[in-house]
Amino acid sequence: MRVAIIVFPGSNCDSDLHYVLENLCHVSAKYVPSTATNLDGFDAVLLPGGFSYGDYLRCGAIAALTPIMGAVRQFADSGKPVIGICNGFQILTEAHLLPGVLKKNDNLKFICRPVALQVENNGTPFTTKYVKDEKIHLPIAHSDGNFYADPATVDELEQNHQIVFRYVDQNPNGSVNNIAGICNRRGNVVGMMPHPERASEKIVGNNEGFKVFQSLLSLKH
Repeated sequence: MRVAIIVFPGSNCDSDLHYVLENLCHVSAKYVPSTATNLDGFDAVLLPGGFSYGDYLRCGAIAALTPIMGAVRQFADSGKPVIGICNGFQILTEAHLLPGVLKKNDNLKFICRPVALQVENNGTPFTTKYVKDEKIHLPIAHSDGNFYADPATVDELEQNHQIVFRYVDQNPNGSVNNIAGICNRRGNVVGMMPHPERASEKIVGNNEGFKVFQSLLSLKH
């Protein structure tokens, strides 16, 4: 398996993803710059967290207009797996590969701490190793993680089982319906605010995020 990690100016979780994929999953992970125009030969695409383009205008808004996003769109349209984590999720919404937007947290502060989640959809390429309704804990680190969509879109997400992760016990940022992660209608594009790559080894205190990457490894290409 060959995995592309898209790197934008301001990305800061790209090396974390590379470490997990190369050292824990033992697959080929390659950095692909935002100036690239194709993703030929890759089996999956990951958009990392960080502060692409300094979060100017809106988080992810400038990154969504970079050359590589045309290739990401084609990749996603072909049915191959794409995941955006934190800023990557914001970029996917700005590029309209996922519905909704990520607004400022309700408290208008940067939040960095572990949160409790429930796995709502274990049928995506990134969640098959979880059990439906499994409760896990992953870290968040964001100022703009408040997921919002109009009521009709939220109803559609609920009815089509497009909610992938949901905050439980406490909603840290005000996201509508406690949404922490969603997928597209086809299920191959996932966006999530929590960071599974920061919870993939017991040495850091928690490896409950590693199943995201194990799920990807289980795909047959």
